[in-house]
Amino acid sequence: MAGLENCPKCGNLFVKNNLRDVCENCYKEEEKKYELVSKFLRKRENRAAMITTIVEATQVEEELIYKWVKKGRLHTTHFPNLGYPCSKCGTLIKEGKLCKSCTSEIKKDLSHFDETEKLKVENTRHQTYLSK
Repeated sequence: MAGLENCPKCGNLFVKNNLRDVCENCYKEEEKKYELVSKFLRKRENRAAMITTIVEATQVEEELIYKWVKKGRLHTTHFPNLGYPCSKCGTLIKEGKLCKSCTSEIKKDLSHFDETEKLKVENTRHQTYLSK
């Protein structure tokens, strides 16, 4: 959905849409950085590079690399050491928003919550007697 917003990087007004979340100038700057990272990763010896190595070699911000991995512009199948942080704990993941341990922890908490709710319902049930 398109809307008029301020660019999160430079503050200029732009029309935000599903394809771009920054203004035209910042988008062009990001594309130059993407080409730099892509060129670095295309070299055979750099395909297994960690994000810190990529940042040191290209001077591109970690957040931009995470953004490209999330959007699928840098494929984790081609570059096995790339990922982005879990929304809860920060562990590097390759898909979704949460890592496996955070997902299982949330599932465990939800099942525990369900059990306590069932116990509350059972404990608060009133026995009814039929009187004539």
